[in-house]
Amino acid sequence: MKRISTETKESIINQFYNGESVAKLSESSGVSRSTIYEWLKASQNESSEKPVTKTTVDGLKRTVTRMSALIEILQKVFDVDNLPTQFKLEELEKLYGDYNVHNLCEALRVPRGTFYNHIKRNKRDNTWYAQRREKLREQIQKIYDDNRQIFGAKKITAVLKSRGERVSEDMVRQLMRDMGLISIREEAKDYYDKEMIKHKNYLNRQFHANRPNEIWVSDVTYFRFNEKGFYICVIIDLFARKVVGYKIGKNNSTQLTKSTFKLAYESRIPKEPLMFHSDNGSNYSSKVFRSYLKNLNVTQSFSRPHIPYDNSVMESFFASMKREELYRSKYSSEKEFRAAVKSYIDFYNDKRPHSKNHYKTPSQKEADYSGNNANRSN
Repeated sequence: MKRISTETKESIINQFYNGESVAKLSESSGVSRSTIYEWLKASQNESSEKPVTKTTVDGLKRTVTRMSALIEILQKVFDVDNLPTQFKLEELEKLYGDYNVHNLCEALRVPRGTFYNHIKRNKRDNTWYAQRREKLREQIQKIYDDNRQIFGAKKITAVLKSRGERVSEDMVRQLMRDMGLISIREEAKDYYDKEMIKHKNYLNRQFHANRPNEIWVSDVTYFRFNEKGFYICVIIDLFARKVVGYKIGKNNSTQLTKSTFKLAYESRIPKEPLMFHSDNGSNYSSKVFRSYLKNLNVTQSFSRPHIPYDNSVMESFFASMKREELYRSKYSSEKEFRAAVKSYIDFYNDKRPHSKNHYKTPSQKEADYSGNNANRSN
């Protein structure tokens, strides 16, 4: 059998990838078709990518030309140049994180600087960005619970994407960290145990205090109206179930929780040991917030992840506030909304009897405690 040179072999393979058929190559070279097929198979195994050929390049050129024409047609149909800039920014924001920013801005002909400024401003104002994160939190929590608390960020991201959500693994991991969700897998057990020690639940559902300023509980809830989102942080003294501090913010941040605690602490000025209980979200478990409480000699207690009953007093309060006020009213402005929250908390403290207080209001129970102590001292 005549020996075929390496050069001839490579020439035949390249001719095939340039569009020549195996039959013609066999006829012109005198090499059997089966041998040529073996060479082609071997060359494909050696490299998963086919050599770049004129045919391939021509095909790519045709694809680019066709796609450019499609983009031009769509831009003309939707009259992109005359669309309001704010509308274009809001539409692009929905796709932010899923596509390259350069491509996004080029598609709707928006300067990249304008788009970046919009994103920064919108995160600060907490409109669509906050609503999307809140929606993702709800879905992440459900997927996490439905799968026995085993799924980590990677698997939860895969589930979300299978449902059509455009989300990155980094965002899911960040939200899980904020929510205090940890994948309970065998290899993560040590980390989980360390987190439980660091975020210890001292309260342990013992929602009873013997005096004011002995135990405070806190949480943050989200409420939106007129396409605006707000976070309401509240602190309740367990002794009389009295709201001792609240603040409304546009970001669920450490700044919000710290400023709320500072407001409550400076108005009450606790003189005896105080315990502060909350969930273990990053707004409560951050280094800044924990150091602040430590400097005040406040013992910090945390609910276990995804166990709302560990902070049921706060859950109950927010349910009452939404049922009795927020969901019953239509607010025409932010000022009206803020005034309504203040009015409800005043009503809750001063006029609404509480079953845990033997149907006295929180303010009445605290007044009785102060009066009894005054009588004893006399």
